[in-house]
Amino acid sequence: MIPLKDENPTNTFPFVTIAIIFANILVFWFESRLGNGLDDTLMLFGAVPERIIHPESPVVFITLLTSLFFHVDLGHLAGNMIYLWVFGNNIEDKLGHLKFIYFYLLCGVAASLGFMVLVPNSTLPLIGASGAISGILGAYFLSSPEAKIQVLIPIFIFWKRIRIQAVWFLLFWVLLQFFYGTADFDLKEAAKYGGISWIAHVIGFIAGALFFTIFLLKAAPKEE
Repeated sequence: MIPLKDENPTNTFPFVTIAIIFANILVFWFESRLGNGLDDTLMLFGAVPERIIHPESPVVFITLLTSLFFHVDLGHLAGNMIYLWVFGNNIEDKLGHLKFIYFYLLCGVAASLGFMVLVPNSTLPLIGASGAISGILGAYFLSSPEAKIQVLIPIFIFWKRIRIQAVWFLLFWVLLQFFYGTADFDLKEAAKYGGISWIAHVIGFIAGALFFTIFLLKAAPKEE
């Protein structure tokens, strides 16, 4: 299923969501001009589990952030940016612009670190915004479960546009990630070059729900 839009109005303009989308597109444009140097660049800016688990320099930890803005191809980029556009504005609206930046980066880092715990010796770089966006989906699952989502679903060779509650769409999504992430039972094979593991999506989703709850609790007014 491909989300097209949600029927969930916001009160603020999504400056940060749009800025993140623009940043990802700009980085991808940069990638497209590298030619034969692309592989070396992905190794440099991607989050390599073995390199982070056994760091030779603290600088390597920066790749947990830089990796969130690189994508392996146009399909990888487009899929992530569609989800970010549909769901990101509502979470930015609820958290506020500055907290949303922290939230987004925390979810991405948590998803990558969670995967590295499972596959600590992998020498393949994790790249992509998937982990951070999975966190947004986890937050949306808690904040707007009854919101209607307009999605495209494949029916044989045709596509049909339907409306579905966010809770069912997101449950289907996270269960699908879990199924793909555990079906092989060989997590060493789950790390695909230039991508982030399916199971990292699940970790990001859970992290997003947790961070979102913590952020809201801290923002709640205290009773006297």
